[in-house]
Amino acid sequence: MKIDGGRFVITGGASLIGSHVADRLLAEGAAKVVLLDNFSLGTPETVRHLDGDDRVSLVRGDILRINELYDAFADAAGVFSIAGFLTLPLSQNPPLGLAVNVEGQVNVFEACRYAGVKKVVFSSSIAVYGEPGDTVIDEDAPANLACYQPGSMLYSCTKLVGEALCKLYSARHGIDAVALRYSTVYGERQHYRGVNALYIIQNYDRIRRGERPTLPGDGSEVHDYIHVADVARANVMAMASEVTAESFNVVSGVETTVKRIAEILLELTGSDLQPEYVDEAGAVKATSSPSLKLSREKIGRMLGWEPEVSVEEGIRRLTTWIEAQSK
Repeated sequence: MKIDGGRFVITGGASLIGSHVADRLLAEGAAKVVLLDNFSLGTPETVRHLDGDDRVSLVRGDILRINELYDAFADAAGVFSIAGFLTLPLSQNPPLGLAVNVEGQVNVFEACRYAGVKKVVFSSSIAVYGEPGDTVIDEDAPANLACYQPGSMLYSCTKLVGEALCKLYSARHGIDAVALRYSTVYGERQHYRGVNALYIIQNYDRIRRGERPTLPGDGSEVHDYIHVADVARANVMAMASEVTAESFNVVSGVETTVKRIAEILLELTGSDLQPEYVDEAGAVKATSSPSLKLSREKIGRMLGWEPEVSVEEGIRRLTTWIEAQSK
């Protein structure tokens, strides 16, 4: 699909990922970008930098109200289905979280079918794999959800449902659909709802207050941190491709310990504070593994995507953005 001159809708458009996808679409010449959001989690301030661009429309709408999707999707070539509950808010409000992530995703596909939308790019998650082992995880790896916390398990299942809808509507209704499985997304316009990304932004806040950064366990817990600009680029490349009914890991492929995150933050701030190792009772976690070997071979082979932003550079960009907001 051609991005230049096209019309696209982003559900969850006033979010961290949605706002960066909008930036990428506009940079590649999209004629119209509709940002659909109900502002329950996202805020208009997230996309304030797009004010005045007549190619952008910010529309209040809810994926649980399908009639609002019919209007928003009219004449759209593609839809980026980003709206959804993350693990933490879903754990706090399961009835609404499940409705949004399952019924809401069904509504997105039904509205696309009604409006004649050609393609959907669905925001999934590496949470579909569950607790990782010590082997390389590619897109064919089975789900290992038995050891997950209940909230994390529910979230994973909603993403598996979304991926199944991608394949079903592609096969039955001819709507091309691709699912992108993100690892821990972070970056400018960061919020406080991403379970694993909280280690970055909360500890940066602590260091700025002169408090020691806190880490779980002995700090050896690892995550795969992917900068939001790389995620946005993967979304647009997936939309532009002719690929359908596939899932892709959108990951750095680099294991980074939470201790290393603290070290980067301390280096950037010039602080000599030492991390404090504290386990918070009842904290919601997606994974707590000392190993996370995620493969990005498939997306590189089929879409030509590779990450461009290292975790060191990405955190530098994030902290620079945070500092700019406080001025």
